[in-house]
Amino acid sequence: MKKIRIDKHPTKEKLEELDVKKWGTWECEPSTFPWEYDSTETCYILEGKAKVTAEEEEVEFGKGDLVVFPEGLKCEWQVIDKIRKYYRFN
Repeated sequence: MKKIRIDKHPTKEKLEELDVKKWGTWECEPSTFPWEYDSTETCYILEGKAKVTAEEEEVEFGKGDLVVFPEGLKCEWQVIDKIRKYYRFN
């Protein structure tokens, strides 16, 4: 089973090391939609809140969280509060 990893409020140093401010940005209004990852995504949540449900896993995350979605993950996103994030695909 593919696991979603969440780093709750990573350090400023870690974010600088990852160079998140140079990643792309994405935002979405409250909504629900299916998604499948064809490569690993790492994202840093700038604002908002979402819940992602996969086969046997449900995670909730929001502002200040660093989240890693593994390649091959099939899930459903539920954007609870308008979300804005930095993201990159590996």
